[in-house]
Amino acid sequence: MTIDLFEDALPPPWREQIAPGAVVLHGFVRDHGPALLAAVQSVVAQVPWRHMVTPGGHTMSVAMSWCGNGWNSDSRGYRYSERDSRTGKPWPPIPPILMALADEAAMQAGFGHYVPDSCLMNRYDPGSKLSLHQDKDEHDFDAPIVSVSLGLPAVFQFGGLARGDRPQRIPLAHGDVVVWGGPARLNYHGILPVKEGWHSLVGSHRINITLRKAL
Repeated sequence: MTIDLFEDALPPPWREQIAPGAVVLHGFVRDHGPALLAAVQSVVAQVPWRHMVTPGGHTMSVAMSWCGNGWNSDSRGYRYSERDSRTGKPWPPIPPILMALADEAAMQAGFGHYVPDSCLMNRYDPGSKLSLHQDKDEHDFDAPIVSVSLGLPAVFQFGGLARGDRPQRIPLAHGDVVVWGGPARLNYHGILPVKEGWHSLVGSHRINITLRKAL
């Protein structure tokens, strides 16, 4: 059975406020999946999926690629950069469709026009997860984060400003977009282990695209 077998029964796009400064735009880009996946594939062709190693020496279960200002993790910590340290070449530019998506989603969430300079792409295989964390390596905390879900569903955890705050558990489906900023910009968040399944467009994966102002 494919995840989108009953697409005709899906509700129309709708907006859910999950915290002050945090909004889920359910189904916001559901109809643009093929174009968005093509944009992802164009980046991955230049920056193949990588499993990064945390400063503590653990290999991340999530595979990553990126464009705009890239992101790196190693024994020296987390940081953004304009060039690939392996080749010295600039990272590929953010595809126009993703720039347009980020601007429109930020507008719909009440943040006004938005021009990100970094796009991180995560590929979740079944069992992959992302532990609760804050996005705090960026230089500009005034700009929101725009996060796009494609493929398999996932459960998004969205907590508070303290690690010990109990997070909400929010189901995300193909085409959902989460935007958070303002008072929620540094809230802890993560993804519970992705369950096995099959999506007719993306296959046995979940792909997450996050756009942000990094430098």
